[in-house]
Amino acid sequence: MPKKERLIKQAIKGDQNALQLLLKDEKDKLYKMAFIHMKNEHDAMEVIQQTILEAIESIHQLRNPAYFSTWITRICINVSLKELRKNKKIVTMESYSIPDVVEVSGSLEEKLDLTNVLYGLDEKYKSVLVLRFYHDFTVNQIADILGCPEGTVKTNLHRGLALLKTKMKGAYMDERRNESY
Repeated sequence: MPKKERLIKQAIKGDQNALQLLLKDEKDKLYKMAFIHMKNEHDAMEVIQQTILEAIESIHQLRNPAYFSTWITRICINVSLKELRKNKKIVTMESYSIPDVVEVSGSLEEKLDLTNVLYGLDEKYKSVLVLRFYHDFTVNQIADILGCPEGTVKTNLHRGLALLKTKMKGAYMDERRNESY
C-alpha cells in the first residue's frame, strides 16, 4: 500500500498527524485555488484556514482514500464560493498584486494577460479551466469536485476556452494594430 494511501486511511481513523502531513502536501494547490477565487492573499488564507477546519471535522466522511485530493479541493472551492456569496465583494485587479498563480511559459506580460482574462471569466468557466489545466484533473474528477454532470464540465471547458481565446486574441490584435501606426 502506497504511503499516501496509508496516511489517508490513518487520517480517516482520526490520526491528526497523518492529516497534517496530507494537508501539507496539498497546501500549494489549495492556495492557488483559493487565490483564483478570492483574488487576494488575505481572503485566500482565510479560505485555506476554513478548508482545513472543515477537513479536520469531516475527514471521517471520506469514503474512498483515492479521492482525497478531489475531496479537499472540492471543500476549498465550496468554502471560496460561500465566502464570495457572503461578502459579495467586487475586487479590482489594481487592488492587489498577482503572485505567480498561473504557471505558464512565456513572458511576464503574457502571464499577466492570461491571469487578467482568467479572473474576468464567470466562476463556472474559471473553476473548470483552473482544475483542468493547472491541476490536471480529468473531466470526471472535475464533475465530482463541482458536483455537476460531465457534460456540463465539457461544455464549460469548451466555452471557457473559446472566451479565453477570443479575449486573448482581442488584446493581442489591438496591440498589433497600435504597433503598425
